[in-house]
Amino acid sequence: MAAPKKGRSASAQSKPWRSLALILIAIVGLTAGMFASGETTPRLGIDLAGGTSITLKAVPEAGQESAINKTNMDTAVEIMERRVNGLGVSESEVQTQGDSNIIVNIPKGTNSKEARDQVGTTAKLYFRPVIATEVSGAAVTPSPSPSASGSGSDKATDKATSSPSPSATPSETPTSQGRAVTDALKADATPSTSASPSPSGSPSGDAATGKLEAEYVALNCADEKARAQAGKGAKPADPTVACGKNAQDQWQKYILGPAEVDGTDVEKAQAVINQTTGAGWTVTMEFTNKGAKKFADITGKLAQNQQPQNQFAIVLDGEVVSDPSVSQALTGGNAEISGNFNQESAQSLANMLSYGALPLTFREDSVTTVTAALGGEQLKAGLIAGAIGLALVVIYLLVYYRGLALIAIASLLVSAALTYLLMSLLGPAIGFALNLPAVCGAIVAIGITADSFIVYFERVRDEIREGRTLRPAVERAWPRARRTILVSDFVSFLAAAVLFVVTVGKVQGFAFTLGLTTLLDVVVVFLFTKPLLTILGRSKFFASGHSWSGLDPQRLGAKPPLRRTRRPSAPVETKEA
Repeated sequence: MAAPKKGRSASAQSKPWRSLALILIAIVGLTAGMFASGETTPRLGIDLAGGTSITLKAVPEAGQESAINKTNMDTAVEIMERRVNGLGVSESEVQTQGDSNIIVNIPKGTNSKEARDQVGTTAKLYFRPVIATEVSGAAVTPSPSPSASGSGSDKATDKATSSPSPSATPSETPTSQGRAVTDALKADATPSTSASPSPSGSPSGDAATGKLEAEYVALNCADEKARAQAGKGAKPADPTVACGKNAQDQWQKYILGPAEVDGTDVEKAQAVINQTTGAGWTVTMEFTNKGAKKFADITGKLAQNQQPQNQFAIVLDGEVVSDPSVSQALTGGNAEISGNFNQESAQSLANMLSYGALPLTFREDSVTTVTAALGGEQLKAGLIAGAIGLALVVIYLLVYYRGLALIAIASLLVSAALTYLLMSLLGPAIGFALNLPAVCGAIVAIGITADSFIVYFERVRDEIREGRTLRPAVERAWPRARRTILVSDFVSFLAAAVLFVVTVGKVQGFAFTLGLTTLLDVVVVFLFTKPLLTILGRSKFFASGHSWSGLDPQRLGAKPPLRRTRRPSAPVETKEA
């Protein structure tokens, strides 16, 4: 018996069930992940769910046109995201568009006027001395917090600021907390933080101190609404209350003195690795000439105080983003904040410090409000268009391919299921929102997916026209069909990738969906369509070339089966006796 030839596809024919099991496991796993995440439907964009879209244009200061660059724009986006999140807004989008625009998409149910006021104003960054602080809730175990040191000076010893301060402790009653705050205000070593006579028409110093006491005692930073209102309306020259996260990622409340240094006094801030002292990731600051003097004065006064009144709070838009302690006056115009930073947290703080010095303002260029009713109509229209396109494809497949259409329809359903599951998971994972262009991308993908099936089916039918039976035709057609499908999908994916990179805004949704569905097309064809056709090719209905199978040799004009002809035998010569 002749040995089987190498390279035959017998192994491929014997494993179709394995491929089908693999794609089934993937669908079950994605479904479980979808329900585990609590997101059972794709997240909808502003144009479908309704909401407000705000376009902001960056305007540089005179002579600072170069300030409109990627670094500054990315920093602005990060700050605006913090502002929008501070409003309690979920599923919002903040992204750059072009070189000088920022798009803020806020979903329905949000006060659009308040959101416009928040994102359209320049960030307010101040350095304020800490008068009192405590955890806003249960006490936690102290851990090192950032400390500040000057250029060329010894590194200050880290201080634990997450534990209750001497000024106020969680175990105290509200009355005793109020007395502690009053004592801290009166005993503060910095002249600017003491209660001073207020301007005409405003409450007296004692009345203002009493009001501040009450705000501090009542403040619960664990409450989102309370955080948003903390210190609202306070002027830079007035003491105030504020909230911020401590080293244990719990909310801490503060009572802060008047602003001593403005964000515009910071000339440069960056995250660096301090290899000299081994402090790891730190944040370095360079001040302007005016800012250097003010920073030296305030740190000199704070260094004479005890914890926590030797700390200064870096306050951005009313929230404390860092509260380093100091042990000496920081002169020379340079300072370094060190502590338990990693690269991400150090870069984030450096960006916030830099934003206070950005020579940029943002002008509201346009505001578009989409009602939920209009968004629902657009979504309905998109779904109707998709259903019509899918129906036309199915009708074409049934008329032209008959029984093979069942394989194509099953493959389309698998592709649709995978697309739905991935879109539902990508919403909470990367913030993907399904907008109207993305729906268009999914509709276009129906044609791309159907085209892959058609390529494979036609290759199989070509083999049958050559006189081969179905089982060898399925295997012989696959290598050529596979190459064509991969080339076609590669071109589609390349177009989607280029479109995603060079475009901005909603067009990226179209490109992302097109690229995703193109990748899924490859997965479905390889792991579902081809194995399913291999299995069904063994059935009598398809293998016998039934007239409704779509593989009837007579309808395809097949040649007679290939047969080997026997060569005539050589004449036998006989010799005469």
